[in-house]
Amino acid sequence: MRMLLKVQMDTPASNEAIRAGMLRKIVEETLQELRPEAAYFTVENGCRTGYLFFDMADPSMMPKISEPFFLKLNAKVHYSPVMNPEDLAKGLDAITPGG
Repeated sequence: MRMLLKVQMDTPASNEAIRAGMLRKIVEETLQELRPEAAYFTVENGCRTGYLFFDMADPSMMPKISEPFFLKLNAKVHYSPVMNPEDLAKGLDAITPGG
């Protein structure tokens, strides 16, 4: 299932990870593992934030994906199932008139 992974990093913890040279490594390892179709990084609510769109083949992947962010960056992690335009069209086509 296509998922949006939002990672909102704690500022002091991510500052320390940058100083230690770990933030880049954590992000690169995550990108290699997930091979996202898109990855964006920004600031949200004053925190470093990443948005990764990837295919989650099995929900049991969640701990392996999440724990480095929790343990090393004191991050908030959120998963949301998402659709691309083709998925949306397919879903809308499946809706029968009159419900």
